[in-house]
Amino acid sequence: MTAGGTRLDDDAAAPAVLTRLARDAARRPLLVALDFDGTLAPLVDDPDASRALPAAVDALRALAQVPGVTLALVSGRSLTDLHRRAEVPVGTVLIGSHGGERGRVGEHGLIHEPIQLDPEQDALLVRVGAGLQRAARGRNGVWVQHKPAAAVLHTRLAEPDDAEAATREGLAVAEELGVHAIHGKDVVEVSVLTVTKGTALQQLRADLGAAAVVYAGDDTTDEHAFADLEATDVTVKVGPGGTVARYRVPDPEALAEALAGFAAALA
Repeated sequence: MTAGGTRLDDDAAAPAVLTRLARDAARRPLLVALDFDGTLAPLVDDPDASRALPAAVDALRALAQVPGVTLALVSGRSLTDLHRRAEVPVGTVLIGSHGGERGRVGEHGLIHEPIQLDPEQDALLVRVGAGLQRAARGRNGVWVQHKPAAAVLHTRLAEPDDAEAATREGLAVAEELGVHAIHGKDVVEVSVLTVTKGTALQQLRADLGAAAVVYAGDDTTDEHAFADLEATDVTVKVGPGGTVARYRVPDPEALAEALAGFAAALA
């Protein structure tokens, strides 16, 4: 139950609370921040095949036209990868690598706020990557992605036994090196920076002076953001599973519909 007595699994609750927020002109500036995979885009086995739903793209374009509203995508993907596939309007803030990277969509492409690692962090990142490569070696469907400040072990395409073993070894690498690991859906991301989606979202909120935040996500990594936001903000879990979010929608299609209704109510 939410504080207002609405059931978390009531599919009508999220659209209703968004409509109420749209009608409250005092709650501006407004930050609308969203995860990408599993939230705007249905989950697929091949990450390169992931695309936002056309209805979600349309809803984001409508939201971007509303004065006092800032859009942001908050993803585990690298910033360049997120920008390449996001299909979001100019001015959208992009937060990648679970909070480790930040930029903005400009008229002529991605405006990237660069990450500066010191020599010790650079050396540690090499060790993280090597450790995850060992966890992946000899296991079909397990692979390692390298980011500016992290390495990611992917297991979505692996058989369950291989995925479990690789995940266990990936988490052990982080523990051995004394660095932060994020265990999400079929991924272990090991970063040399101590960041989460929640801390990145809090920083963006402060920079914007946002009076209210809407955040939607589907993954365990989104729980950091749900937990760090205020009780008066709107947090939406997409899909099944335990959550600290205050509202839930069943799937990305339902979220796209809710966002379209939100944009219409704001107009």
